[in-house]
Amino acid sequence: MTTTLADVAARAGVSSATVSRVLNGNYPVADHTRERVLRAVEDLEYVVNGNARALAAATSDLVGVLVNDVADPFFGILASAAQAEIARGGDADEQGRAGAPGGGKLAVVCNTGGSPEAELTYLTLLHRQRAAGVILTGSAVEGSDTDAIADRLARLAASGTRVVLCGRPPLPAGPFEEGAGEPEGGNPVMTLGFDNRGGAEQLTRHLIRLGHRRIGCVAGPVDRTTTRHRLEGHRNALAAYGLARECGGLTAYGYYDRSSGHRAARELLDRCPGLTAIVAANDTVALGVIAALRERGLQVPRDVSVTGFDDLPFSVDATPALTTVRLPLHEAGARAGRLVMGRETTPGGGVALVEGELVIRESTAPPRES
Repeated sequence: MTTTLADVAARAGVSSATVSRVLNGNYPVADHTRERVLRAVEDLEYVVNGNARALAAATSDLVGVLVNDVADPFFGILASAAQAEIARGGDADEQGRAGAPGGGKLAVVCNTGGSPEAELTYLTLLHRQRAAGVILTGSAVEGSDTDAIADRLARLAASGTRVVLCGRPPLPAGPFEEGAGEPEGGNPVMTLGFDNRGGAEQLTRHLIRLGHRRIGCVAGPVDRTTTRHRLEGHRNALAAYGLARECGGLTAYGYYDRSSGHRAARELLDRCPGLTAIVAANDTVALGVIAALRERGLQVPRDVSVTGFDDLPFSVDATPALTTVRLPLHEAGARAGRLVMGRETTPGGGVALVEGELVIRESTAPPRES
């Protein structure tokens, strides 16, 4: 009877994915685990099917870049920077010239609309195509699909596809394959996460130091990780200054677009006409907030200060120019591209936190004296 990979896994007491990683040598595995697997291979006289192994290891020249909204400048900047690095290639082509023609791969941008179902569909298609790499950008939806997406990403990584999360939290601990535990050697999916908590806390502290005590918050969709992290940072600052009770409930949720900012600002003003500052979920939302304030006859920042987040290209040209947190989107996208192409060392623990920078402009000022 022919010995299978599953037989070796059962004998060694590990998952089939771990056995594959030991035999392929494509991801680090703890020494004691490697010894157990190799001992099981020897004991069972397991012989690797060369043709099957070659087919399983084969990857295409395709790299998928998944974005929530290709029309959103946030994702456009990330995808453009990543695509440039992917097209430039890996360490060297067949002639040994770094970045020479023929060394790059084809980046395919997949627009998910922020739908977990669409993410799963694209990830499944990329897996079938044996994609060389996948970059998944933007916040994750917290809910029942989280584990399914994490499992799909882990399966992609186990099959040899390089996986990079950009602007997204690391994968939660979970099964690498059905019935298996967390893979030995750690999770091979690389993460470039944005410091959303720290950035939001900087913005709110800036407003408080200016003298604001009635601060509203226009947050993003309630089920998004980015929304939760930015709101946590905002509330951390409120708590640090003893304002959690006074301002903690002044929050309205919406999408990351201008119309949501407009609607949410009107809602906050109806609930608390004495607001002197509003923290917006991002720069686009901030534009809607400013428009709503103008409709109420309020001036920014004379009557109400407004902040954004991300520092998108239009932020400096807004009227007034937006105080915001600058995320190095182009640099992060380029780094994700280099990681997915294997041209940059994997960050320690597979996770790197990208910090933002507080940029103070004309949309914030001390509150008027009553």
